[in-house]
Amino acid sequence: MVVSATSLNEATNLNEYDADFHIHVGRALGKPVKIAAGASLTLENLLHHAAFVKGLDMITVIDGVCDNVLVEVDRLMRAGELTPVSGGGLMYRDRMLVLLGAEVELAGPSGKAAHFGCWFADYERARDFNQWLKTVQKNTQLSSQRAWTDALALQTETHARDGLFIVHHAFTPFKGLLGSCVRRVGDFLDLGRVDALELGLSSDTEMADRLSELSGLTFVTNSDAHGVANIAREYNRVQMAALNFREVAQALNRVDGRGIVANYGLHPEQGKYYRTRCRACDELVQEGGCPCGTTRHHVYGVKDRLEDICDLPDALHPAHRPPYFHHIPLLDIPGVGPGTYRKLLDAYGTELAIRRTADESGLVDVVGERLGSSIARALNGDIRWEVGGAGTYGKVIL
Repeated sequence: MVVSATSLNEATNLNEYDADFHIHVGRALGKPVKIAAGASLTLENLLHHAAFVKGLDMITVIDGVCDNVLVEVDRLMRAGELTPVSGGGLMYRDRMLVLLGAEVELAGPSGKAAHFGCWFADYERARDFNQWLKTVQKNTQLSSQRAWTDALALQTETHARDGLFIVHHAFTPFKGLLGSCVRRVGDFLDLGRVDALELGLSSDTEMADRLSELSGLTFVTNSDAHGVANIAREYNRVQMAALNFREVAQALNRVDGRGIVANYGLHPEQGKYYRTRCRACDELVQEGGCPCGTTRHHVYGVKDRLEDICDLPDALHPAHRPPYFHHIPLLDIPGVGPGTYRKLLDAYGTELAIRRTADESGLVDVVGERLGSSIARALNGDIRWEVGGAGTYGKVIL
């Protein structure tokens, strides 16, 4: 998307907002949307949870372009729950900016597929993109469907509607552009028309900045949530002048002081594709192979893939790259179940507020000394890992 500069006066009044730009919808109008997502992940549930439980300021409903989701969006607009915003986007209950997007699958040059995000400024552009998708997809009711077109056409159709084009979970072995399709972004896409690259749950900035080709791109960290509990497990701190789509576009393209000022994400070791693992024997694959003696069930890990394709021995961070803060989702901390989680929310308000303001003494007051101390250690990064791989998340060891 071509983004124009704003006035100097506007650029001096910047605020920081928390955003998760990749949340799926499980069902709409009672029918499946994202097959792998939970049935409880409805549009209304995800909006409420993102705003009032997680405490986010912005989200992208990445299935917002699907047929039945568009119908539900229209209903919420008519009911006054979603209100169009000057500059683009929809405001949910005067609390959270909502962008509508699509996750689209394309076949790569070697036959393997990758996922891409296309975000739009308003309902009308999202609906128009839906009509175009009907010419290249078999089923626009479902998320993440294969489009029978090429990458340059998808970039063109997205930007023709003033949309934003994002590489999704770039390094994952299934549907990741660099994880399975190509060794360089430029082998598949017009790099100059990529608005941002999503790192995915098994990588971070330190890993990704070993690819010099990516130095000019903005990195985003998003949850790719398939259930309400996973919303904001990764998110971005974004500096902008106001909550609207135009400002988001300027932030991704780093215009007039706008930008991503912090990435918050999982420790890569917790990601379910961090290391190469054998699905047959569930062992990590070392240099000598695994106990099975076969490679047929190996799932290539993100760390190992990056070692293979990187062109820098160490990360080289460009000046615009913000800090990356590793964290652990609260419900992944040993001992934190639904009851404890509710106590913490009652005490602090939202999950992001817990992360920002909770200290050990406060946590002990809420949940007791032993668990409170454990949560504080986990939030401070005082942990060890049983690393993830082959679709199994890493486990936290306190």
